[in-house]
Amino acid sequence: QVQLVESGGGLVQPGGSLRLSCAASGNIVHLGITGWYHQAPGKQRELVANITGGGRTNYADSVKGRFTISRDYANNTVYLQMDRLKPEDTGAYYCGANVRTSTSSWYDQYWGQGTQVTVSS
Repeated sequence: QVQLVESGGGLVQPGGSLRLSCAASGNIVHLGITGWYHQAPGKQRELVANITGGGRTNYADSVKGRFTISRDYANNTVYLQMDRLKPEDTGAYYCGANVRTSTSSWYDQYWGQGTQVTVSS
């Protein structure tokens, strides 16, 4: 079994910064493409940024230049550095990852429980 645990959310003023972490654990053979998703109140979950197993990154237009996704291969952890936060960044942030485990030949999608980010003065 695989677990994704997010942390780092909280309350921050506009213009501030937060760093989210997604720690993957379990019988992981390979942590594939991993992304951070934002779900604002009353809206659908949307991709914010993702990073491939090889380190290529992709960002939503709304966060380009403000957010940076990175990964620690040794610890199967993916980070989202969020700078110059805006009120519209408020919402739940979920980590989603494609993972190959020791009991499967395929990559399966796993999700974390989410962490709340509130940007308000």
